[in-house]
Amino acid sequence: MSTPEHGKGLGLAACTAIVVGNMVGSGFYLSPAAIAPYGNLAILIWIIMGAGAICLGLTFAKLARLAPVVGGPYAYTRLAYGDFAGFLIAWGYWISIWAALPVIAAAFAGVVLDLFPFIHGRAVAVCLTLGVIWTVVLVNLRGVHAAGLFSEITTYAKMIPFGAVAILGLLYIDTSHFAEFNPSGLPLLQASAALAPLTMFAYLGLESATVPAGDVRDAERTIPRSTVLGISIAATLYVFGSIVVIGLVPREELVNSVAPFSKAAGIMWGRSGELAISLAIVVSSIGALNGWTLLMGQVPMAAAQDGLFPPLFSKLSGRNVPAIGIIVSALLATLLVLLQVAGSQGFSSIYRLFVGLSTMTAVVPYAFCALAGSLVSARVTKGAIVPRVTIIELIAFVFAMFTLYGCGAEAVLYGLILLLLGIPVFIWQRRRSGLAGDEHEE
Repeated sequence: MSTPEHGKGLGLAACTAIVVGNMVGSGFYLSPAAIAPYGNLAILIWIIMGAGAICLGLTFAKLARLAPVVGGPYAYTRLAYGDFAGFLIAWGYWISIWAALPVIAAAFAGVVLDLFPFIHGRAVAVCLTLGVIWTVVLVNLRGVHAAGLFSEITTYAKMIPFGAVAILGLLYIDTSHFAEFNPSGLPLLQASAALAPLTMFAYLGLESATVPAGDVRDAERTIPRSTVLGISIAATLYVFGSIVVIGLVPREELVNSVAPFSKAAGIMWGRSGELAISLAIVVSSIGALNGWTLLMGQVPMAAAQDGLFPPLFSKLSGRNVPAIGIIVSALLATLLVLLQVAGSQGFSSIYRLFVGLSTMTAVVPYAFCALAGSLVSARVTKGAIVPRVTIIELIAFVFAMFTLYGCGAEAVLYGLILLLLGIPVFIWQRRRSGLAGDEHEE
């Protein structure tokens, strides 16, 4: 497995910032509105999903100690299950990243337009959406160190106002808002399953520190620490933040709110508080875009280095950045934005479904990696050490499978189709590189 030897610029603070920055994005600050119909059950599911996410994080931390290789879930899947499984995971994971960029960028544009109501119109929204995507791309093209520093600044800057709402807001909540456990009217299991993808979308990115492993200082220690630390910070913020928002904003208003955290801050501190949170959402969106942009070049680069993606994705620029992978991914995200703007209403619904599938295509790698520890250990030690599957890994696997179940039959079906569409690419690349024979040899 290839690991770059160039300068390593990511330490504990930067890796933790990438994890928190990728997790605390639009899925966080829009989630209270989405989970509001489920009452107290939503808070319980946040905690349960947080525990599952930490188990997944511990599993990724173990894999990172065993093999601190570039590519994260893709690299571990390939080590454990072989080339074809590795390719499918790289393909689906890559899709989930660039398909989510327009959603994050559109959230950024929406908040900016809300902050400056004198600028409006579809053209302005499109320019803002594409402008922030490509601005972040330019930052990442300057090098991994610049991207890591940018993640630190944006992540720790937004933590102040979001943390203030999540902690100080506990003093303002109205306990009568928590009178009903499950007001949705759905059976408990069905309601819990419906909440799973809504909450899991916010936990996506928990593995982020494992992807640029070749650029991490002391990767065997830094990646596990930053992964667990980042998940713990994000999970705490999610739980307390949701409690505060649900406890402040009446459910009828919350369900239809496009800026639930801003509304909660406005109730507590007036217009200045609402403005501060809106600015934090802008910073949060930029930070999440930055972290995902970093990853969307690293994943195809790792697969290309192993002969599974076209070789142009493995080429590094003069700043040791997989520039082609980043640019191609950004172009695909740009195409989605333009097609949404130019398309019919029918296409818009298809587009929304496609973006919704980013959760499903991102969770599949989690399921593969949850039980990969024994196989990866056997691979790296040449069979000398084959540990048993632990309870942590079993919980992580059940967590991933339950989330897939919650995504619904339609999302899983279309997600499977998207994954299988990668098979022709795999066949073409294997034939082209003359590796159509047996599985890879390490």
